[in-house]
Amino acid sequence: MSIFPSFLRSLFLTTILSFAAPILLVGGGLAVVSLVGYIPGLAAMGQAGVAQILQFLATFGTGCPLQGILVIGWTCSFVGGLFDTYAFYRYQSLSGN
Repeated sequence: MSIFPSFLRSLFLTTILSFAAPILLVGGGLAVVSLVGYIPGLAAMGQAGVAQILQFLATFGTGCPLQGILVIGWTCSFVGGLFDTYAFYRYQSLSGN
């Protein structure tokens, strides 16, 4: 039985999860900082936090925060795929198959 379909399934899941993780992490951070802005007395800190996160994302997206988060997601997805490929190779070489 070929292990190639198993490798492709693992690679696909790894790249999808590696893409989604930073987007959810940054999106969650943006949501938390945004919600802090609704607490009386902390509105200025919430707005400043949102501005800082959007400025950080715009740095990676040549001025557009949406492009920035996509670039970060694609990069993490690529690195996750490389790591999964390396782990697959190491498993194959250590198991003797």
